[in-house]
Amino acid sequence: MSESPSPTAGMRRTPRQARSQERVNRILDVAEDLFARQGYAATTTNAIAAQAQVPIGSLYQFFPDKNAILQALALRHAEKLHQELAVIDEAEFVTLSLSDYVNQLIDTTDRFFSENPSYHAIFMEVQGTMRELEEIDEAADAQLVQDLASSLAKRDASLKPADYEAIAFVLVKAIGTILWLALGQEQPFRQRLVIETKRLALQYLQSYFSSDLIPDSNSAGAD
Repeated sequence: MSESPSPTAGMRRTPRQARSQERVNRILDVAEDLFARQGYAATTTNAIAAQAQVPIGSLYQFFPDKNAILQALALRHAEKLHQELAVIDEAEFVTLSLSDYVNQLIDTTDRFFSENPSYHAIFMEVQGTMRELEEIDEAADAQLVQDLASSLAKRDASLKPADYEAIAFVLVKAIGTILWLALGQEQPFRQRLVIETKRLALQYLQSYFSSDLIPDSNSAGAD
């Protein structure tokens, strides 16, 4: 299983002071906006520095090139999604019905994609062209698989560790892939795909764990 990527993946150095961290955050925010609006290929580090109102030399203190900025953005998105999904486990997953858990898991993931439209716009352009981004994505998925496998084991300890890992792997990859592809679809078909993803995940979990009601088209879309 892949190791988690370094928090400074692609960066020259880690900001140690609040002022430096604020500058890095501003660079990333501006870069994300420009990458989404103009495209990654058309955006330059000079344009990022100018709009972020930082000297180009300061940008290069932290990021050697545009690729490193994109890696930092990918890592930031991965960490944010991980944090949002972790909240579900903090809500005592073992006490939730399978249908409630599936609803929360998929609604949280879909909401993350919806609230971060630049994530899809940027990475669709460069998808498959940068091994560094693939490694960040693989490591992020690996962490989600570990977390979900641990949660499943807490719910029912009757299976083997390899079973929990396999179930979690299937869920993470299936949910992530379908919801990612759904972003390119028109409404209401996108929401229909969210509902179908819930049905798929719930029926899969029911084959291993306790029985539960399958969400219908009305309840499945509820937060």
